[in-house]
Amino acid sequence: MAQWEAVIGLEIHVQLATQSKIFSAASTAFGAEPNTQACAVDLGLPGVLPVLNYEAVRMAVMFGLAVNAAVSQRCVFARKNYFYPDLPKGYQISQYELPIVARGQLEIALGDGSYKVIGITRAHLEEDAGKSLHEEFADSTGIDLNRAGTPLIEIVSEPDMRSAKEAVSYMKKIHSFVRYLGISDGNMQEGSFRCDANVSIRPAGQKELGTRTETKNLNSFRFVERAIDFEIARQIDVLEDGNEVVQETRLYDAVQDETRPMRSKEEADDYRYFPDPDLLPVVIRPEMLEEIKQQLPELPGEKALRFTQEYGLNAQDAENLVLSKEAAEYFEQTARNTNAEAKRVANWVTGELNAALNQDDLEIASSPVSSSMLAKLLNRIEDGTISGKIAKDIFRSMWAGEGDVDSIIESKGLRQITDTLEIETLVNQVVRENPAQVEQFKSGKDKVFGFFVGQVMKITGGKANPQQVNRLLREKLK
Repeated sequence: MAQWEAVIGLEIHVQLATQSKIFSAASTAFGAEPNTQACAVDLGLPGVLPVLNYEAVRMAVMFGLAVNAAVSQRCVFARKNYFYPDLPKGYQISQYELPIVARGQLEIALGDGSYKVIGITRAHLEEDAGKSLHEEFADSTGIDLNRAGTPLIEIVSEPDMRSAKEAVSYMKKIHSFVRYLGISDGNMQEGSFRCDANVSIRPAGQKELGTRTETKNLNSFRFVERAIDFEIARQIDVLEDGNEVVQETRLYDAVQDETRPMRSKEEADDYRYFPDPDLLPVVIRPEMLEEIKQQLPELPGEKALRFTQEYGLNAQDAENLVLSKEAAEYFEQTARNTNAEAKRVANWVTGELNAALNQDDLEIASSPVSSSMLAKLLNRIEDGTISGKIAKDIFRSMWAGEGDVDSIIESKGLRQITDTLEIETLVNQVVRENPAQVEQFKSGKDKVFGFFVGQVMKITGGKANPQQVNRLLREKLK
């Protein structure tokens, strides 16, 4: 890779959370029986006319303002002509020359703690196509047109990313923004949030772009990373073998972990764009822009800054928490109801809680351990009832539905031993029974100290107060 540089751009498709479709009154609810939510307008039947959904426009403007983009005072819908079985009209209503959002940017965090600005070329409104179904049919294809006409914004980045990890970081940031704004549920399994990845390779130091490929319909962060990494390696192999990369559209096969060609890559001219004669230009009035601006919620960057100022978190902890709106709210609710330091709360939310959620494949809203339950657990550490180590065992018991903090402590006898005389007796016993280790410690082998702590904790089943154990042992071993 030292000889080569990857150039990556993403086209992210965000399904907007409107009640009805972008040009008709048909429902956008997910999961309905096939072809029960496609009306005459969605099918493009003769004599019907599209009527623009105001809410879709408002949501697109919200996104533009959130990423500091230029929101167009005037935008135009165009017909993008191509044929798919699940596109009944033979064209898609989209935007081309005059999109609703132009030129914005997002700052992403990199793995080394630094930040990078990714340019956003445009974000335009369009309608989604239907869906072709192959799995349930042995030798044919089923067409479900429920999704036809669902409103999308397509967010096109500049080719500013240089690795799959940068692309995933950018995609996660966009995902976080649309959920904070409430303009999409971001459900990748249901197709509400997906992307096409454009990848090209060029010799390191060269300014001219290489030939790009587009890998379509990636609907998980893991697939995006794997598909891009595969495509980078594939294109390098092609070039190093003396061949040329073909400009084409490709498909990612998650089972084989590879990309495969679908068709030659279309250019804008192939789509024969022209203004849709059935739709007037959209004019965004200044007062509408100002009204939407006032409605913007606290966004991830603003929330992260507030977390550092209000709770004293470092920038990295704050950044990790605000990636998910729900995680940020869970942290804040916990922090407000516990005596524990905010840093400890953050560690538990991003550590024990996040690990348990990932293991059971749950969203934080479905966590068996609520923020109030976690706050109470942390309070028991703070007041000395339990140790941090025992708290982890209690957390797992709460996760399994065995009761609240106090009932688990009592039923399992997990209350921490804090009686100084009792701990001192145990310390004396351990020191008396291990003279060889005492000599090693006194001869300068400080690591042996951990052995003594471990022995005391073993005798007490981990219930002795660690701070008292450490203090009493150091006094005894002087």
